[in-house]
Amino acid sequence: TELYMLPQLPEPIAGYFSTAKSADQITIMRHFSPDAVVIDENRSHRGHAAIQLWMDESAKKYSFVAEPFDVTDEGTVTVVTAHVTGNFPGSPVDLRYRFALDGDKIASLEIGA
Repeated sequence: TELYMLPQLPEPIAGYFSTAKSADQITIMRHFSPDAVVIDENRSHRGHAAIQLWMDESAKKYSFVAEPFDVTDEGTVTVVTAHVTGNFPGSPVDLRYRFALDGDKIASLEIGA
């Protein structure tokens, strides 16, 4: 199925969701700044190597798809709400992805309810 992308998503964020679905982690890393931070499940992952490891661990534990359906701007943060389905406890769930951009790269991403 084709991933429905919201037209108002900035390119790095749209790229994150489209490549996350294909699990193409090499392509996904191009969307992050070298010192980017990802916060997920109360753990921080800084830099490409740590973010890559987080993605690898997540892919080993769970198979899931995130489909964005709402986007709001909160100052310097773009909040994307996505419907996430997969083989994890509590599926399906709507999660908020809080992106801060640095130019055309993702500087930080915080994932939570």
